[in-house]
Amino acid sequence: MATSSSSNPAGGPSPQYLKVKTHLREGIASGRWRPGERLPSEAELTETFGVSRMTVNRALRELHQEGMVERVQGVGSFVAELHRIASTLTVRDVHEEIAARGHRHEAKVHVLESLRASAEQAAQFGLRAGATLFHSIIVHRENGVAIQCEDRLVNAACAPAYMAQDFEQVTPTHYLLEVAPLSEARYTIEAEMPNALEARLLGMPRGEPCLVVKRATSSHGRIVTAVRLVHPGSRWILEGSFQA
Repeated sequence: MATSSSSNPAGGPSPQYLKVKTHLREGIASGRWRPGERLPSEAELTETFGVSRMTVNRALRELHQEGMVERVQGVGSFVAELHRIASTLTVRDVHEEIAARGHRHEAKVHVLESLRASAEQAAQFGLRAGATLFHSIIVHRENGVAIQCEDRLVNAACAPAYMAQDFEQVTPTHYLLEVAPLSEARYTIEAEMPNALEARLLGMPRGEPCLVVKRATSSHGRIVTAVRLVHPGSRWILEGSFQA
């Protein structure tokens, strides 16, 4: 019989439905059940956990409401496809966003280099031409699906140890927010076609549009980084809320 060590806030045993929910959530996050795959049936879960059908139904219903599970009447429950993944208009670590959905984040570094700023790049950062910049290209995956190609330039004077980081373990956003606390961010958001490299790294056809976020962030009056974040249009949405 499956078990869980989760407990409720009061320190007592977890509600039975939460044990089922946690078991399924952890299985999805670990890749045991991949997007589109069928989950164990309600009858199977009832027998495995020794609980009522109603208890299992509640666990599946909550996972469905959270966007992790699709339920098909008379057929069963399936791991939701990663075709509409939300990101809010804040500077957030993509690893944290993915983890908050109970999913698995992976990063692959394709470029990590030092270069001399061109005249255009120098103007963008408010530096002299030839100043040192760091450049990285990293692809982020959610449960094995490529959802973001991150092409980033960094002011070496603001983050001198950038090249020494393992960005397959710690994201550039996480590192930069620690060494150069954010004071300002500027965005542009556009629909564009990916270039040849982006299309190849994201595993998508050149003709599929992308949602491209271009962002520059500053700390204490200095531009720290400029990044181009490319998301396949079929796998990502941007959403946010504003309050007066």
